[in-house]
Amino acid sequence: MTGRLSPRRLATITILTAVWCGLWGSVSTANVLGGLAVAIGVTAIGIGTPGKGGIRLRPLLALTGLVLADLVRSTANVAREIITPTDSTDESIIAVDIPLPSRDHLLILVVAVTLTPGTAVVDADPDTGTLYLHLLHDHRREATIEHVHQLARLACDALPVPTGGMVR
Repeated sequence: MTGRLSPRRLATITILTAVWCGLWGSVSTANVLGGLAVAIGVTAIGIGTPGKGGIRLRPLLALTGLVLADLVRSTANVAREIITPTDSTDESIIAVDIPLPSRDHLLILVVAVTLTPGTAVVDADPDTGTLYLHLLHDHRREATIEHVHQLARLACDALPVPTGGMVR
């Protein structure tokens, strides 16, 4: 990447610096300067340049919004399940095959699925791209599979990887 400070690079540096401060838990001079140093270094070595991967803000916001909506909806469903006197759970373990381009985002998918109450990843096979999920309600099997595929598509759109995928 050239030394040019484009609006996109400035936005990336700002976001990375904010994330750095968030990881440290406070906004201080040292954290801001440290975050700026890391962000400038990351953008200078070409991470996030066109054709070499990067971050696409709109799909990333859509992915984040979807995960947050899942978190709220799932928490309400599990809370309702807990407070009702009858047990309507029908637990199951299902296998979800992740499309090949999405396998580079397996960790993000595992975290996004496990974060939501009522569904958990019990195993992930990176070689085959299969996630094994525990479902609280088996009747949601097909909807859950489609939802994981939607998360996978958004992850690919938000965080494209270089042609050829990650180095294995």
